[in-house]
Amino acid sequence: MTGLISRALTRRAVRAPKSETSGDGTPKAPRESTWRLWQDLSPLLRLLIVTQLAFNIGFFAVLPFLAEHLGTAIGMAGWLVGFVLGLRTFSQQGLFVVGGSLVDRYGVRPVVLAGCVLRIAGFAWLGFAEASWTVIGAVLVIGFAAALFSPAVESEVARQAVVWEEEGHGSRTRLLALFSVAGQAGAFVGPLLGALLLAVDFRTACLAGAAVFVLVLAGHLWLMPQHIPGRVRVRQRGGARLLLRNRRFLALCCAYGTYLLAYNQLYLALPDEVQRATGSQAPLSWLFALSSVLVVFAQLPLTRWAGDRLDLRRSMTAGLLLIASGFAVVAAARPAGWTGAAGLLPAAGFVVLLTVGQMLVVPAARAWVPDLAEEGRIGLYMGALSSVSGLIVLVGSAATGSLLDTGLPAAVPWLVLAAVPALAVTLLPRRKERARGAGATA
Repeated sequence: MTGLISRALTRRAVRAPKSETSGDGTPKAPRESTWRLWQDLSPLLRLLIVTQLAFNIGFFAVLPFLAEHLGTAIGMAGWLVGFVLGLRTFSQQGLFVVGGSLVDRYGVRPVVLAGCVLRIAGFAWLGFAEASWTVIGAVLVIGFAAALFSPAVESEVARQAVVWEEEGHGSRTRLLALFSVAGQAGAFVGPLLGALLLAVDFRTACLAGAAVFVLVLAGHLWLMPQHIPGRVRVRQRGGARLLLRNRRFLALCCAYGTYLLAYNQLYLALPDEVQRATGSQAPLSWLFALSSVLVVFAQLPLTRWAGDRLDLRRSMTAGLLLIASGFAVVAAARPAGWTGAAGLLPAAGFVVLLTVGQMLVVPAARAWVPDLAEEGRIGLYMGALSSVSGLIVLVGSAATGSLLDTGLPAAVPWLVLAAVPALAVTLLPRRKERARGAGATA
């Protein structure tokens, strides 16, 4: 079976005509439906994209309801709930670079399988945890599982996207956009599933999340090849030292970090604005749903449009400027002091512009990493993209929280937040031609 899959993975698709080129100089792919695009993917890519969908369904069936469970069922103090949630973020985002390094050294399959096993154990443990120390242990396991799993999947999808582009199918961002859509669809379905399961109890939601990862584990045991063609394992040390000297990559991380900081305002600045406008945070769920629906239905058409006209740097520039304009919309409306339904219009405009900006920034940033990574280190670099930008969010969120509490005129915090992604455009490195072989091996 593995032999058949390996042979299937090495088959080359028929090259697309190269009479037209996209904004970054790559050949345009023929206009085709999402279903046709899906049919053209290799079995490995289909497995990884479905994995991202299932991963987010299982994750978001549990995590959105964790804070309430800790505060009500477990009886934790508010500061301890925040501490536990922070530990989960640190054990995930902060350790992505560790997971990426392990992927480069040991390959995709063992790291993904280890991440699945840890996630199953963590969710099962969380479902039965009743003391603070057991909850903390379960949360750390859940976070570290993602630090193994996500860099492995993301780095291989990025590497395969480069191969996809080199075979003449069009811009690599189209494939990465499909990956983003799968993740966002899982983030949309997961909370709905979790809300239904919470009608029973939190333990049932946790066990259902664990069951999803049992299915993911079984799928990878059966379908993931022992060795992926073109993927080279790196044994020598020194990758981190080279990464820290890679100014162009670190500049990309900083620019991407400002996007993540802006996106984090969905959970920090936006609730404050919605509370001010309506006296309640109930409309937040509708605004979050609006963001998810936009990604699911508009990501692929927007990426196709951008891929035909913009290179990666211009795509990220446009995305960051759209995000900045979203903050500016709220800043411009705040002096009017609108409330009720009219007061929600600036918030809705912010969500739409932020989401459209996200749809331009995320595929472009992920597609750019293989061009900047040292040969054989794509896992390390993909993990570092998340870890470095996560650190920026950690520091920036504290500053943002202070800014929102300073009592400045209503528009000032939003203007400052608008300036951050706008200035980040200047950090974007000038794109150079990818080093020979850099995208072919990882």
